[in-house]
Amino acid sequence: MIELRSIDKIFNIGTANESQLFSDFSFSVKRGEFVSVVGSNGSGKTTMLNIISGTLPVSGGEILLDGCDITNQPEHVRSRRIGRVFQDPSVGTVPSMTIIENLSLAENKGKPYLLDFAVNRRKRAMFCDTVEQLGLGLEDKMDIPVGLLSGGQRQALSLLMSTMTPIDLLLLDEHTAALDPRTAETIMQLTNQIVREKQLTVIMVTHNLRYAVEYGSRLIMMDKGKVVIDKSGEDKAHTTVDDILSIFNSISIECGN
Repeated sequence: MIELRSIDKIFNIGTANESQLFSDFSFSVKRGEFVSVVGSNGSGKTTMLNIISGTLPVSGGEILLDGCDITNQPEHVRSRRIGRVFQDPSVGTVPSMTIIENLSLAENKGKPYLLDFAVNRRKRAMFCDTVEQLGLGLEDKMDIPVGLLSGGQRQALSLLMSTMTPIDLLLLDEHTAALDPRTAETIMQLTNQIVREKQLTVIMVTHNLRYAVEYGSRLIMMDKGKVVIDKSGEDKAHTTVDDILSIFNSISIECGN
């Protein structure tokens, strides 16, 4: 489904600060998999998402999406097939626009913008029904600016907007990290619900080891640009937070942390 082949990523090439994170790095995700990615800061988790989404160019190697080479595709072209939710709830929405205007923008992703009413009565009813399923009362706030919503409400809206149009891959970049524990639980439950209903392929980067263990069909741990753990099926089902924490701590000790 998504495949990284022999990826090299070098930062600050030709300077005194030149450093290489990925060297001949290969990784693939099958259609329908929900992969949780954990690892310490600097292990390559978010950089991998940036490379897949097109935010960062690679120094070498290939990126394939359903067998199609997208290595040189710009980010805005990839976004037609790849959705992404960021850590900051404000990134995925336009704060000065209303909920219904944000949803209209998301629903038109990849389509031409014509001289017509952006939201007619039928679409408005459809958008209200869609946000009502979130269970956050947003259906009664359709005409208020998104910037007035809570962080959890905005993140739920970002999650919904990223999956409104058919996509091949959903990238979740620590999308609960900026939320309080109760709201984070709500967003994870919504995430799982949407992923199941739409049968999405997902890569979720998280620092929450419990979420990594409880959610998804596969768990990987990264360290220094390499995959050091890869568990799926029964192997993942029997993995505990303590198992992952033990390995995480042993890696940190080896690095002198």
